Amino acid sequence: MANAEHGMIAVDKMGTKILFLNPKTYATETVLDGFAKTVHELLVVPETGMAYVPIFGDGIHGRNPNPRHDLCVFDLRKRALVATIDLRPYIAPHTLKLGPDGFIYITCENSAVVAVVDRKSNKVVDAIESGSTNGHRLIIAHDGQRLYTENEEDATVSVIDLPKRKLLGKIKTPRPLAGIAIAPDGRTVVAVDDAEPTLFLIDTEAGHVREEIVLKDVPKAAQIARYAPDNSMLGVTSLNSDTVSLIDPSFQEQTAIKVGSQPMDMAFRGDELFVACQGDGSVHVIDIPGKRAKASFQAGKGCESLGFF
Repeated sequence: MANAEHGMIAVDKMGTKILFLNPKTYATETVLDGFAKTVHELLVVPETGMAYVPIFGDGIHGRNPNPRHDLCVFDLRKRALVATIDLRPYIAPHTLKLGPDGFIYITCENSAVVAVVDRKSNKVVDAIESGSTNGHRLIIAHDGQRLYTENEEDATVSVIDLPKRKLLGKIKTPRPLAGIAIAPDGRTVVAVDDAEPTLFLIDTEAGHVREEIVLKDVPKAAQIARYAPDNSMLGVTSLNSDTVSLIDPSFQEQTAIKVGSQPMDMAFRGDELFVACQGDGSVHVIDIPGKRAKASFQAGKGCESLGFF
């Protein structure tokens, strides 16, 4: 595995570019251009020195008139695009995760499937019915037994048996959804409310929402939830509130921190959390122990996702 300080990659959704930044100075060192709209989401696999970025289409979730079908493959050491995987017949690729089985799983919204990609052949080898054309983001349980998709407008979470690649059913939520995360023990799925600033805690064994958590000092609905690698905290961004919330795993304590315009995805590095703000091109560095924003820098026109390798 490469040293954590080796590099930093950012997906400039608003600028339709891929950026490589210096992980210490945060200066943009390499810009890759010429992509179709829109580069959207990111999977970094440091162990192999590769990264994967879907081309979603020229719209946004729910309003994507010209959906694409591409998954771009980047060599992080060469800082270059080295392959493009054609996902057709599946279209509008969005969130992607690496399964414990080594396959990439990616929601293809307009096709109502989770496509399965073999990294060795760079080909789609299977597709799992997700039960919803609104399948937005996904998460995989740590033991690799379950995959969950957050179906935004449906106000449901699909439950998929990952080894069997089969849809088991759907869990209803009180309101539409925007993001999803899973606790390390797999017993709780955190679904982000798209209508109000709350989180739905889903009991995965019982198959229903067991509790709603109101986001403190966050006036509008949130967007993305992401656990720290050591599961010591949960980060939740609110695109419409310009905040990131640091929440302890028991959901007893939370701190909302102001960041830039339209914060989206996050990347953890040690005791720091990097928040990409697509509305103004800023990235904000959060001091996790101090629960404060300690620095910010500009990266492209408006990055949505970033990662370290």
